[in-house]
Amino acid sequence: MSVRLYIGNLPKEEIDRQELQAVFAEEGDAVTTKLIKDRKTGKCRGFGFLTVNNDEQADQIIEKYNGQMFKDSPIKLEKALPRTKGEDNEEQAPTKAASQSGGHASAGTPRENKKSKKPRRGGSPKESSPAGDTDAIRPDPRWASELEKLKQMLAAQTTT
Repeated sequence: MSVRLYIGNLPKEEIDRQELQAVFAEEGDAVTTKLIKDRKTGKCRGFGFLTVNNDEQADQIIEKYNGQMFKDSPIKLEKALPRTKGEDNEEQAPTKAASQSGGHASAGTPRENKKSKKPRRGGSPKESSPAGDTDAIRPDPRWASELEKLKQMLAAQTTT
């Protein structure tokens, strides 16, 4: 079973996967690297992942390469925690046991959802209507008279 390692403290500049793979070249073809880049700029986001064959090899690589210099930065290696998904396919924070061990959940912090799930101002008609009157939608009293005029004009157009 393969094990995924988190590689942190990478320089936030233009580096490519081959440069990172060269650091672990001694381990052979059994290890593969993945560099996480910013979608807009194409620059490294400061971390990546290393996939190895088993736990024993993962422990050896962590011991050997953790703190090794890569482009004037000491890299940080540790076992990556699996991503956890919530009910709405949003990534959740790492579990309590994982946070106590000092591990990371994929990239260390969950991604924040850009589209908020909060109700918009005013909520749905049923939420804003008074109790017992769930089917009727009451207009804003400031515009009630204008709305009534519009309704009458619309009714007059549809009957002719």
